[in-house]
Amino acid sequence: MKTAQKMRLACCIMIGIGLFPGAASAQQYPTGPVQIVLGFPPGGSTDILARLVAQKLQAEWGRPVVVVNKPGDSTIIATETVTRSTPDGHTLLVGASSAMTINPVLYDKLPYHPRDLMPITIMGSFPLVLAVQPSMPQKSLNELIASAKTAKPSLNYSSASTLFQLAAEMMKQMASIDVTHIPYKGSVQAMTALTSGDVQMLFLDPAPVIAQIKAGKARGLAVTSAKRWSLMPDLPTMAESGLPDYDVTSWIGLFAPAGTPQAVVDKIQHDVSRIVASPDIRERLETLGIDAGGKALGIADADNTPAQLAKVISDEGVRFAQVIKTAHIKAE
Repeated sequence: MKTAQKMRLACCIMIGIGLFPGAASAQQYPTGPVQIVLGFPPGGSTDILARLVAQKLQAEWGRPVVVVNKPGDSTIIATETVTRSTPDGHTLLVGASSAMTINPVLYDKLPYHPRDLMPITIMGSFPLVLAVQPSMPQKSLNELIASAKTAKPSLNYSSASTLFQLAAEMMKQMASIDVTHIPYKGSVQAMTALTSGDVQMLFLDPAPVIAQIKAGKARGLAVTSAKRWSLMPDLPTMAESGLPDYDVTSWIGLFAPAGTPQAVVDKIQHDVSRIVASPDIRERLETLGIDAGGKALGIADADNTPAQLAKVISDEGVRFAQVIKTAHIKAE
């Protein structure tokens, strides 16, 4: 037998018995318990989504899949934990957009870099909602902008996270208006400030806003996604309402430590994408004000790949960096 033939035969045998690392990883994964780490406390929408997916994966993989909550420090603790873990797919991160596109710009020093993580897939996405106090006469974004240009003192808004602040600052920069930022510790406090009349407007994730709109304690003016949102189809987008190219869409992504075998990443992406696209998970997420996968970003299920998530991170990072720089936003 010629040397070249012997080499080809040896390669075939190695693949067959799993001696090539990538092949072995794909076939055998997972070989033990899998941890899904997230930087939020139990009970929130991100936590519920992570647990729904973990439960399905455990049933499918036949291995324990547990959610580990490491809240605090703007999700930095959870993110660093995963970047320092063994890159074998047994420790994963459920990360919101802030960890990958805001923190790297906002903080002068971080214990991680976005390249320390491998994008896998987008698990959920949703726009923010611009809402105002119902006693205000403005019924549209254009009317709100016109009022903000003449208001003395200036109108104000509450926010509970840097993302919500960025959404407002982007509006301010694009509309050339001045609106005063009043920070609050959480979404409940920010919404209470609106319903009690302490502030005139806010940007917030949909779930708490929808409840207050239905109760007549807030008025929705627009959603921040590029296209109208299926769960609130009557609300126009910010772009439709006079701010072309305005787009702020929050997403929840799944990541693995850099160096994880690509075959393992591909398997996780395939399984998780299929799970979040299933009818029962979609229905449950809708009750939380979340679109399954990248729907709110305009990403079809078939396109919800690691490469697509990497592109979202890159595009969003550039856009947010400019807003942060112009608004002189600093980490608190």
